[in-house]
Amino acid sequence: MLDLNNKNAIITGASRGIGRAVAVKLASLGANIAVVYAGNAEKAAETVSEIEALGVKAKAYRCDVSSFDAAKELVASVIEDFGCVDILVNNAGIVKDCLVLSMKEEDFDRVIDVNLKGTFNMIKNVYQHMMKKRRGRIINMSSVVGLNGNAGQANYAAAKAGIIGMSKSIAKELAARGVTVNIVAPGFIDTDMTSALSEKNKEAIMGTIPAKRMGSPEDISNAVAFLASDEASYITGEVIRVDGGMAM
Repeated sequence: MLDLNNKNAIITGASRGIGRAVAVKLASLGANIAVVYAGNAEKAAETVSEIEALGVKAKAYRCDVSSFDAAKELVASVIEDFGCVDILVNNAGIVKDCLVLSMKEEDFDRVIDVNLKGTFNMIKNVYQHMMKKRRGRIINMSSVVGLNGNAGQANYAAAKAGIIGMSKSIAKELAARGVTVNIVAPGFIDTDMTSALSEKNKEAIMGTIPAKRMGSPEDISNAVAFLASDEASYITGEVIRVDGGMAM
C-alpha cells in the first residue's frame, strides 16, 4: 500500500471535483493537506473537514494562483504552518470555451494566466525549497485536450499543452536533486465542468472513448497518489493519460 505518512501536500483547486478527490486520497494515505481554493470558502471548508476526519492535518488557503505574489505568499504560509512542502499538485484551472472566431482576447489571456502561468507560479515558489531538501513530488494537471486539441478550446488546449512542455523542462532541471515532475492528463471526467454539457454532446464524446464510460475524479486521484509516492521515485517528465483510451 502507498504510504504518504508525515508528508505535506499543497493541492490547488482542491475545493471540489478532481482537486478535492486528490486531496482526500492523499490524506487517506497519511499526508497533511493544504487545501487551496479560488473563491468557494464553504466547499473548501467541507474538504478540510473531510480530510481532518481521516486523522491528518488540513488547512484551507484562498489564493489566485495567477498572481505570482499571491502564490509566493501562499507557499510561505504553508511552510510556516506545516514545516515543509513535500508534494505539490497543480490542479487549479478554468475554461472559457469559444471558437477562435468569437474568442475575446481577455478570455484567452485569463485561461493562460490561471492554468499555465498559475502552474509556473506555484512551481517557482516551491522550487528552491524542494531542491534544498533534495526531495519532492510535483504533479501537474494537463488534459487530453493538451495532447489532441479540441474545437472551441484553443485557449485551454494551449495552456494544457504548455504545461506538458514546461513540466518536462523542469523535470530535467530537478531530477538530480531527487525532485520528480510529472503530468496527469485526464480525459472525460464526471465533474461539475462536464455535467454542464448537453446529453447530445456527452453521447458524442462517449463515442470516442474505448472504455465506453466517463472517468471519475477518483480515477485521477489514484494516478496522482502513485506519482506522489516513493514508489514513483524513478519516474519523471512523464505524461500519464487517464482517459479510458480516448487519446490512443
